[in-house]
This record gives sequence, structure tokens and C-alpha cells, in this order.
Amino acid sequence: MKPGAPGERPTPASPGPQLPLALRYPPDQRLDTFVGAAAGAIEQLQALADGGSGDWLYLAGPGGVGKTHLLLATCAAVEASGRRAAYLPLAAAAGRAGDALHALEGNHVLALDGLEAIAGNRGDEVALFDAHNRARTAGSRIIYAARATPDALGIGLPDLRSRLAQCSRIALQPLDEQGRREVLRQRARRRGWVLEETALDWLLKRVERDMAGLTALLDKLDRASLAAQRRITVPFLRQLLGG
Repeated sequence: MKPGAPGERPTPASPGPQLPLALRYPPDQRLDTFVGAAAGAIEQLQALADGGSGDWLYLAGPGGVGKTHLLLATCAAVEASGRRAAYLPLAAAAGRAGDALHALEGNHVLALDGLEAIAGNRGDEVALFDAHNRARTAGSRIIYAARATPDALGIGLPDLRSRLAQCSRIALQPLDEQGRREVLRQRARRRGWVLEETALDWLLKRVERDMAGLTALLDKLDRASLAAQRRITVPFLRQLLGG
């Protein structure tokens, strides 16, 4: 299947006033704050963000391993370099991916999260295939993220599977205990408080392994600590979280 000539579309409106970088992309989610990436992965993402690499990237891994963190971090790095980026969770665009992708054309980098959300939807698959080809022609770049490799996603359009398989692949794995410990330490430091080893030990026996769970927990602890004007200690954790 070859891409057809794109139909005429209205010229995208000029972007309005830009939000500060920290509001668009959370400060915790930066390339240099990611813990547990495979060797060379952060360098690949930074090169794509800087415009210095021709590789398109495909992040593969189960839920909670940090795919969204890396997509948002790459977008933040793109914008820090003075270029434009956009992030699209495909679950929010399922069934109308064509309109969503057209609306985001003109960005230097497009980060597409959750490819599995459109797998098996013929219209969405064709729309993504066409968007992929248009981005290539325009010199833009796309970074994809999904829970599985292209062949294991259930995508029905062979040409789309082929395009996705041509991307350089970064495999992500769940954090081990040491990795989770480092995430908690880093995020506590950025919030201005020290997480004592005894408190870390207590938390690591009780918290979820995934990045989203860790982030939500640190946000909750930060708010509670500020409200109570208390340090994060084991007694405080027991009071707040129970057990």
C-alpha cells in the first residue's frame, strides 16, 4: 500500500500563547531524571530531541515502566531547544485518530503514546500510516510507545506494521528495588525533603512498582508533609498510609 496524495486541509492555526515548560511537561519527567533506562537509550532520545539523529524511536514495555515519562521528557527537551513538540495519548483519540493527527501537524516531534489503543481499528490505522508518511516527507519525527512490539500489537494493516518495525526500538523493563529506591530519593530531593532510609524501607514494602504509582505517592506525601509541617518519618507514614 502506498500513501495517497494528502487531501487539502485547512492550514493549522498559529499556536496561541505558550504555557511555561513546567506546566506542559511535569518537572519530574525529564530525560536526566529517568531511572533504569537501557544503555544508550537516553542518548538516543536526546539526539532525536536535538534534531541530530535521523532515527525514529519506538518504546516498548508493559504498563508502568516509564514510557509516558520518556515521551513527555523528550517533548520537554525538544521545546527547550527552541523547537516544537506535541504529545498525544492515542487512547484519547481512538476512533478519530485522523483528525487528532492532522491537528498536530507542523510540530518538529510528535510523541504518540499507547499504540495498542488503535490496534484493530482500520480507520485509525490508515490515518496513522498516512500521518507517518507525511511526517517523513515534512522532515518531522515521531516517537511511538506501546505495551508490545509492532508484530504483537494486533495491528491489521501490514504497511503500518512495516513502518513501525523500521523504527529503532528501546525496550523498557520494570524497576528493581534499587531502581525504585533511587526514584523515591530523587523525587523527594526535588521536593526539598530528605527521605530517611528507614522511611524508604517501610515504603518499598508497601508501594506499587510502577512509575505512576511512585509519582502519585510522592505527591500525596509532599502535600501531607506540608500541611502537617512534619518530616517524612515511619510514624508519619503509618499515620498517613496505615499499617
